[in-house]
Amino acid sequence: MKRVVVGLSGGVDSSVAAYLLQQQGYEVIGLFMKNWHDDSVTISNECPWLEDSNDALLVAEKLGIPFQTVDLSEQYKEKIVDYMFNEYEKGRTPNPDVLCNREIKFDVFMKIALSLGADFVATGHYCRKTELEINGETVYQLKSGADGNKDQSYFLCQLSQEQLAKSLFPIGELTKPEVREIAAQMDLITADKKDSQGLCFIGKVRLPEFLQQKLQPKEGLIIQIDKNDPIYSFNKPDNLTLKENLIAASKHFPYIEQMGKIVGKHQGAHYFTTGQRKGLNVGGTTDPLFIIATNVTSNTIYTGLTSQHPGLFKKALKIENEEVHWIRNDLALANGERVEYMVRIRYRQPLQKATLYQFENAMYIEFDEPQSAITEGQFAAWYLEDELIGSGVIS
Repeated sequence: MKRVVVGLSGGVDSSVAAYLLQQQGYEVIGLFMKNWHDDSVTISNECPWLEDSNDALLVAEKLGIPFQTVDLSEQYKEKIVDYMFNEYEKGRTPNPDVLCNREIKFDVFMKIALSLGADFVATGHYCRKTELEINGETVYQLKSGADGNKDQSYFLCQLSQEQLAKSLFPIGELTKPEVREIAAQMDLITADKKDSQGLCFIGKVRLPEFLQQKLQPKEGLIIQIDKNDPIYSFNKPDNLTLKENLIAASKHFPYIEQMGKIVGKHQGAHYFTTGQRKGLNVGGTTDPLFIIATNVTSNTIYTGLTSQHPGLFKKALKIENEEVHWIRNDLALANGERVEYMVRIRYRQPLQKATLYQFENAMYIEFDEPQSAITEGQFAAWYLEDELIGSGVIS
């Protein structure tokens, strides 16, 4: 009998995952990860992880499976929280959920599970795993969840073949309503529980307050750039090579404060991200202001009116070679190669048609249609139909 350790988070998805595995004849062990213990930055006085671990325990008792809690808060702080502070300080916007899966759930946690004699680790993610045989070797495929509204394959875009080999996603073929239905039939305490929000496992944390513990507020200017600024009508020379064109298309606009008008002040450019609309507290504009760029060196935020402002859109992005990750190593591009895939640059974004170009030191992704708010530090993930092929950090 194969042994599976399920990461029981205290939510409905992982509860049903554990139940389904039990039905499939696995020996199931429930493990709750405690990743956060600094209550000074959770918003309210409720203690989400305590409530969640309690719910996880009740589900384990109901199913009659062994249960324990593992405290990973030190590794979490070092691998996720410190990394996040560093990224924000550089003016980038990291994705903690993708990192948490790569560094914690499918690494630290997986090692603990395997040390307990587990054959597999299972989570309540909405995605599917299938396998192929290529030249006598088993190759694992990571596919979108069957529920188009809940597909979470994007959050697993940094997993490796080794990690996938040991992973199970029992609810990947189900929709959220079906999962809730099963939980209700089984009378699991989590059946009607709302989906968790906030950082992966940190609980209900407001990001600016969270960041303010490490990154000191410092006042800077909010500049508004006119949509007809000459910077947007700059004509590229005709004789550029393909690579020069891609470099130009993925480059940031070189804003300086003199280009626009001062419309307000902010408390630190590193608290803000491209495409953001809320939290600027600038009134009196005809249309909503969107952040089109931040500069943490000069501590300036550049904004533009409406979601259609030309400063929000770019046709290409760049990924440094060491940040390019292939789930399907057999499909990795060699220097000089190109391929068409469907790409998303954030969770829940509909897939976009694009071409990947691999050069000696970097990969460029050129989209058929200009994309809004391509954000440094976020992950671009590329798909072939419903299979996630690879991903990388936008530079």
